[in-house]
Amino acid sequence: MDSGLILLVFLALLFAWGLNRVRRAIRLGPVGYAGVVIVFIIVMLLLWGQTMR
Repeated sequence: MDSGLILLVFLALLFAWGLNRVRRAIRLGPVGYAGVVIVFIIVMLLLWGQTMR
């Protein structure tokens, strides 16, 4: 198992937890929430792709 992948999963869980707290504070709708999650996944995949090279 790649240690970088474990770190990404940990960061994703931390991000999701933080986003839930922020979402309650600013009343982000489901569309905005999904948008933020999709952007986060794309960024993480790009970062992971860079480290794999």
